[in-house]
Amino acid sequence: MSGLFALSNANAQPGIFHDSRDKVGVSVQVSPKNAIAGSDAIIAVILEHEEHWHSHTNEPQVPEALGDPEDYIATSIAFELPEGSPLTVHDGFIQWPEPTIVEVGFAGTPVDYGVFSGKTVIYIPLTIASDAKIGDASFTIKTVFQACDDTTCLMPTPQSGGWGWDEYGITSKIAIVSKENLTPTAGSSTFDLFDGSVFADIRAGVKAPDNNKIEFDAFGLQFSLTADGPSGLFLLLLVAMCGGFLLNLTPCVLPVIPIKIMGLSASAGNRKKTLILGAWMMFGVMALWIFLGVAIAVVAGFTAINQLFQYPAFTIILGVFIGIMAIGMGGLFSIRLPNVIYKVNPKHDSWYGSFLFGVMTAVLSTPCTAPFMGAAAAWAATQSAILTLTVFGSIGFGMAFPYLILAAFPHLVDKMPRAGASSEVIKQVMGLLMLAAATYFLGVGLSGLLQEEGAPPSRIYLWVVAACVASAGIWLAWRTLRIAKNTAPKIIFASLGIVVAVSSIFGGIRLTEKGPVDWEYYTPELLTEKLAEGDVVVLEFTAEWCLNCKALESTVLHSKRVVEAFSADDVTPIKIDLTGNNISGNALLNELGGLRIPLLIVMGPDGEEDFRGDFYTVDQVLEAIKKSRGGE
Repeated sequence: MSGLFALSNANAQPGIFHDSRDKVGVSVQVSPKNAIAGSDAIIAVILEHEEHWHSHTNEPQVPEALGDPEDYIATSIAFELPEGSPLTVHDGFIQWPEPTIVEVGFAGTPVDYGVFSGKTVIYIPLTIASDAKIGDASFTIKTVFQACDDTTCLMPTPQSGGWGWDEYGITSKIAIVSKENLTPTAGSSTFDLFDGSVFADIRAGVKAPDNNKIEFDAFGLQFSLTADGPSGLFLLLLVAMCGGFLLNLTPCVLPVIPIKIMGLSASAGNRKKTLILGAWMMFGVMALWIFLGVAIAVVAGFTAINQLFQYPAFTIILGVFIGIMAIGMGGLFSIRLPNVIYKVNPKHDSWYGSFLFGVMTAVLSTPCTAPFMGAAAAWAATQSAILTLTVFGSIGFGMAFPYLILAAFPHLVDKMPRAGASSEVIKQVMGLLMLAAATYFLGVGLSGLLQEEGAPPSRIYLWVVAACVASAGIWLAWRTLRIAKNTAPKIIFASLGIVVAVSSIFGGIRLTEKGPVDWEYYTPELLTEKLAEGDVVVLEFTAEWCLNCKALESTVLHSKRVVEAFSADDVTPIKIDLTGNNISGNALLNELGGLRIPLLIVMGPDGEEDFRGDFYTVDQVLEAIKKSRGGE
């Protein structure tokens, strides 16, 4: 794009700028113009673009047709303060305006491009030290930008370290006065769009947002990555792949892995075929994750994977899909199904069967957020389309990689039965467990359809799930006793079947009972009331389809120490159940900056957030409650 630069007024008289300021006027306003020590102020940097001219945004989203994004000068602002200045400029909290869309034709054919145009106002919050002395406090603003029309760009304004930088800038001031001499200044419409709530975050010590910094916190293991440069991006993708791998160990995916291992074992005698089937399964897993990345990148309003499960129709369709996969791949019953199902029977030894099994495995993983994967996916959802697809593709590759390894080295599954009665029993048992999963999603969908806001969803469907699991255990025990010839297998697998059957009954009881925590269900009025009463509020964002939520609730929130803490008179545990399309619950999640669940937030009586975590420990929850009470 450098060849498109145009030097205007080449023979102009002294005082003429010769750069983008020829087409864009820059001015600075301060509100208020006089203030007392310890107070706040706002700086407004105003760019006045001439008609048909614009400048690049602070984060240019450059279409591929317009060339290399590195050639585009992002609008930025630098500040200079005298030594010992009582002013603190919070440049991390700059409020940038929304871009406007224009057609530009740098590359010939005009394309849409987001820019700053017309009157553009950029707000910067400013605080004054509590010990500031009476008098004028000055500051210098240096704005870097590049003016363009639909075909041409001018030279940018002086940039840091470059020619003319030392002489560049606009100096302004704010008068610091005593309370007695403080006089109100006339308001200006220039500041109407400034969001003053940012000062509460600044006073509370909240760190300025960093769009390239990703915070990871899993069970107390905390670290952060900055996706700047090749090395930072490489580390991020590596963490995303590790998170994808860990998805295989979540309760959503773990039960179906033996089915695929058995399928690979059945073809282990033909190494080439085994490798091809494993590759197709990997493609299926990655295809689903890339599809989710595309949806997040291009569908307005779709920012997180869990949003899919808030639509009952999606979970019902998913349940039907898993049920068909269970019947088609496991050969469970001899009943006659509609002919259309037999035409697409996804057998494990076919390429399309392996691909569909990979898709199903990836779909099953989406209700569960693995440690590290959730933070990477949430960050990627806010980035450019290319970065979003790259991160989601890395998650998919990390999840699919183990299956490719098993396919490449078939001797790892040689011990699995490949044919005969025992193989059929394994397929039937695993098929029944898949039917349990299908019933689970069907039940969640119906529960979401019937759910009312401010009330818990129905859990009757969990008894049907428990019945399917119990059937799998009983069938395993019965068939083992019938076909096993040796005593040891009879004892081991029959006992295992009985344990599964009995455990499912106890599981049904535990999952459908009220539990030890006296939860209140969220409404905006309830939250306002409890904060006004001076309570510490614990917000748990959960859903019936979120198995990680259930696991954390059972192991952490139902622990004796946490239950005792929740029972205190000054603590109110509030559950926000997103099983259905909970409008007010989703609004609160968005307001608090959440993109995924599970999520636990602990608030003090002042409404300030003292803890946030998606994978947390008992000690973290107890420490957060103590902190919210005012403890050290």
